[in-house]
Amino acid sequence: MLSELYEELKQLQTSIDTLSERIERQVRQDADGRRLLEIPGVGPLTASALIAAVGDARQFRNGRQMAAFLGLVPKQHSSGGKARLFGIHKRGDSYLRSLLTHGARSVLRTAANKPDDRSRWLMNLATRRHRNIATVAQANKTARIAWAILTTEQRYRPA
Repeated sequence: MLSELYEELKQLQTSIDTLSERIERQVRQDADGRRLLEIPGVGPLTASALIAAVGDARQFRNGRQMAAFLGLVPKQHSSGGKARLFGIHKRGDSYLRSLLTHGARSVLRTAANKPDDRSRWLMNLATRRHRNIATVAQANKTARIAWAILTTEQRYRPA
């Protein structure tokens, strides 16, 4: 019985590999997909999910709206001029939000070895706040960069 389950697992892994290659090929053929792949923390799955979920990024006025659409902004309970922000509100596309968060986690892990401004900002934030907060902040920044790339049709330029 275990050998049958092992063979089934091998078949599933072969199917996953085949589908992953098809997704990667399709993203590399798309101009928007190629531009999105240049962003640190964005891979073929994230790029294809962004293109599929967002469609035309011009429907959002700015990157902040797109990040809010994806659920990467704090939940807000404010009244009487007193702003109270909580954790991310978890509305929007949970799959895409988790892909962006995992990509941001990898960016955070490698940021210590990089001298650029964005890596220094991220490491500074990670020392002041919890690493998960820094991860979501990087995911939010990635979503905003993706919006800018999709609307202006320009390539990613590291700051």
